[in-house]
Amino acid sequence: MSLETVWLVLLGLLLAGYFVLGGYDYGVQMLHPLLGGRDGRDGQDGRNGQDGRDGQEAGPAGRNAALDAIAPFFLGNEVWLVAFTGVLFGAFPHLEGSLLSGLYPLIVAILVGLVIGNAAVQLGGRARSARGRRRWNALIVFGGAVPAVCWGLVVGLLLHGVPRRADGSYHIGFGDVFSPFVLACGVTTALLFAAHGAAFVALRSAPGVAADARRLGTALLRAAGAVGALPLLLTLFGAGASMENRATSAIVVALFAAALAGAWWYLSHGHHRRAFAATCAATVLPVVLVGAGHYPYVLISPSGPGMTLQQAAADTASLKILIAFGVVLIPVILAYQTWSWWAFRGRTGRRHPSYF
Repeated sequence: MSLETVWLVLLGLLLAGYFVLGGYDYGVQMLHPLLGGRDGRDGQDGRNGQDGRDGQEAGPAGRNAALDAIAPFFLGNEVWLVAFTGVLFGAFPHLEGSLLSGLYPLIVAILVGLVIGNAAVQLGGRARSARGRRRWNALIVFGGAVPAVCWGLVVGLLLHGVPRRADGSYHIGFGDVFSPFVLACGVTTALLFAAHGAAFVALRSAPGVAADARRLGTALLRAAGAVGALPLLLTLFGAGASMENRATSAIVVALFAAALAGAWWYLSHGHHRRAFAATCAATVLPVVLVGAGHYPYVLISPSGPGMTLQQAAADTASLKILIAFGVVLIPVILAYQTWSWWAFRGRTGRRHPSYF
């Protein structure tokens, strides 16, 4: 395996990690008005621990069980995106220059959604009126939905190909983003992240909220499977993805379908850990499809030759120097993530404070 391939695998690992961890953040943000909302009644029937939802308290400003589920991990999950960006800039400067400039509108939309969503999640609990809470809730949903859809659009564009101009630069237009294949990928990814968030809430929350999340998650998984069939059909009819390795791509697509089906079965039967593991696999596989399906290309174009791995990567000397960065980075991130999950293990409720 060449040094360039090692760095490509590392780049894919970081993006896949972010899709898993940031994906359930997006999903919970999109679903939180439907899962365990509180109306600020300050803990009715506090003597027996009942407030209408399996013993969770409603704080003075109102609590939300779904947001409580992601609270200990919320901003920490962004580390994976930061690390992905660092590797992209350092190890693949030519890909970074082409990719970020070509996908500039979508990258900006993702960042705007992240900023608004992060601020709304942290500040929404300070609202003192029903109107104020509704406004913050809308911003929280917006901050989850926009990045989720845009990441799906990015995946769809990478699968279909980013148009290349005569000067060699990559650029997307309105028609490229709003093509049926790319839109279907965006909607499928949003539904997948929402189902992933529902599975996470079912795993982390008290039984009553978990039951609501389970019902909502199974419906979302069915919808993701139905909408996800459209990109496949478009590809079969020549209007979808342009894959360099078709056999490998077919295997990854089959695994994706199996992960969705497994997540639906496990969630509908109350096996929350297995369901969450299956949705994790489903969120990873689009990254695998882009990387393995196009290899040795990292960027393809329907209007000209694509960019190979060797063309995208930095020189060998730079990659060797950066190895120290990778050797330190991945273990530290994994150790932090393992520690945080262990420290905040268990279901939310009275044993955990409300962070927002």
